Order: sequence, then C-alpha cells, then structure tokens
Amino acid sequence: MKLIWERYSYVILLIAVSYIAIFAVIHKLDHTDGFINVTVQEGESLWEIAERYSESNNMSSQEFVHWVKQENGIDEGMINPGDQLMIPVQEGLTSTDVTVLAGE
Repeated sequence: MKLIWERYSYVILLIAVSYIAIFAVIHKLDHTDGFINVTVQEGESLWEIAERYSESNNMSSQEFVHWVKQENGIDEGMINPGDQLMIPVQEGLTSTDVTVLAGE
C-alpha cells in the first residue's frame, strides 16, 4: 500500500480535488432558489421592473434597482429589450405567483 501511495499520491490527490471542485460547481449552479430570470421587454426600465417586484421582496424600489444593477453587472442603468436579469424572489412564492407578478 505504501508503494502505491508513493507512486500515485499526486494522481490520487488530483482526482480527489477534481471531484470536490466538480461537486462545488454543480452545487453552486443548482443553488439558485430565491432568484428568477426576467427578460426585459421593449420600453421597460429598471424602475418599472422594480415597481413590479420590490414590494414582494420587502425592498424599496431604489434598493431593488441597486441590487439588480450590482448583481447583474449593470453599470449605468442601461438595459435593452431581450436582456436577461436575475432578480430576487421572496421565499415561498410559486412559479404561478411569479408569473402573476410579472404580468405574463
């Protein structure tokens, strides 16, 4: 056993680290509870989106807009139709509730 460890310790450690990294990435990708992606419609602004979702998240519109800008990497508040924005969704809302909130 000692001979195997001496010869293959780097390979064994590399495999172990790879599995841990893969598990962490998969867990991070699956852990999107509490957020939805919203597609920006023609003529829509961040403030209109904030008015629609901020109250259900116990945030003011200003706090909501700031959060969306920061989390989505929006520098000057410019969004375009077709952009996908990640927004927070209050715990306990179902996809039907979100659709109703979105007006879809």
